[in-house]
Amino acid sequence: MSLSCRSERSLVSHDEYAIVLLSHHPAIYDAGSDALRDARKQLRALQEREATFSRQNRRAARGKAEPRGGNFPGTYERPKQRKQVFAAAVKRINGELDRRAKIEARNANVEAARKALALRRAANFATHPAAGDTANPGFNPVSVSRRRPIVTGKRVGSVSQAVKASQARRDSR
Repeated sequence: MSLSCRSERSLVSHDEYAIVLLSHHPAIYDAGSDALRDARKQLRALQEREATFSRQNRRAARGKAEPRGGNFPGTYERPKQRKQVFAAAVKRINGELDRRAKIEARNANVEAARKALALRRAANFATHPAAGDTANPGFNPVSVSRRRPIVTGKRVGSVSQAVKASQARRDSR
């Protein structure tokens, strides 16, 4: 369940809210990736601390453990809701860091594709120097002296006539 900024502000202290505020809309885009990673680390520590308080309260309510300490800060109440505030802030920061990583990866892929295209185009238009004269003339082509057999028109006609005659014989059977 998401909480409004006003209810988040009422649940956490001023110093903690400064860290949580970094995970909200205008500030998260202005912050650098290193600042977001540091904020995520701090928020996870705060979330872990609130989870410990919440766990301890549940154990004390069941009678399994003694209540901790005698003097808690004003934020002792509702540790579960405070933990949810920090968890939501971590989730927002993780989403922003993932978005930035995807943009960087996409830009790297586009740059690699452009580079590959430039290399391919350069390879297609490679000009090689002419071979030029060689020191040894090498093999000389020999012309073939065989003649193509000439089939006379008389022979062509006789073959086609023979085919017609054999077909006629088959058809008459």
